[in-house]
Amino acid sequence: MTNDVVITLRRILVPIDFSPHSEQALKYAVALAEKFEAQLFLVHAFQDLTIYQTEVVSGAPPIMPPVAQLTASARGDMDRLVEEKQLQRFNAQTQIVEGAPVEEIVDHAKEKDIDLIVMGTHGRGWLAHALMGSVAEKVVRKAPCPVLTVRLAEHEFVS
Repeated sequence: MTNDVVITLRRILVPIDFSPHSEQALKYAVALAEKFEAQLFLVHAFQDLTIYQTEVVSGAPPIMPPVAQLTASARGDMDRLVEEKQLQRFNAQTQIVEGAPVEEIVDHAKEKDIDLIVMGTHGRGWLAHALMGSVAEKVVRKAPCPVLTVRLAEHEFVS
């Protein structure tokens, strides 16, 4: 008796933070999208950190750019990424969202009926990891689908 498992990937989500880590994950996602003729979904989530900085404490207005400026900048970066990597061949859909990255990624995966999330991991030190945890680690725990985490250039099987 054999238990043949057939894997079908139709929709692949790639969280993008424009770091080398997310670019590495995108390489894997593109290779999988080519093999399975899957559609790519790219999401960039950011938090407005000015809500944590009060004028009372600092005596000055927040130093972060306004949300509209962050959104516009991310939109330009995302459009360039799609163009440079020729991602339209995968009918790539992009979204820029404000909110906690973990929740936004998981919510997006649920809303779009994603089959696989491919995301980079950041090589944070043990102290930062102990204090804040890892976005990738939290996504793995909460995601409605499998998650492939990709580290920077350790063992490459995508060329």
